Amino acid sequence: MRLLCMFDLPVETGDEKRSYRIFRKNLIKEGFIMLQYSVYMRTCPNREYAHALEKRLKKYIPANGNIRLVSITEKQYEDMIFLVGSKQATEEAVGTERMVII
Repeated sequence: MRLLCMFDLPVETGDEKRSYRIFRKNLIKEGFIMLQYSVYMRTCPNREYAHALEKRLKKYIPANGNIRLVSITEKQYEDMIFLVGSKQATEEAVGTERMVII
């Protein structure tokens, strides 16, 4: 399954910019890759793992903004239609397998 994290965070003040950077840095540390701006994706072996990941992400959420998590199956992800553009190189490398970082 895939876990999508979509967010819209304010970056007007210095503190808001810092909170944004910390959140994004921790998303990447947890294995998320950027699907498009403010939309990150990570593969998960099962729902229990996705729930544990959700709990870990709650430690890093900023005070303001909007953050959403959506769990989708591999089939739903593969049925995604590109209206403009194509898969990124990271998506092609990962495919339906778990991401391996070398």
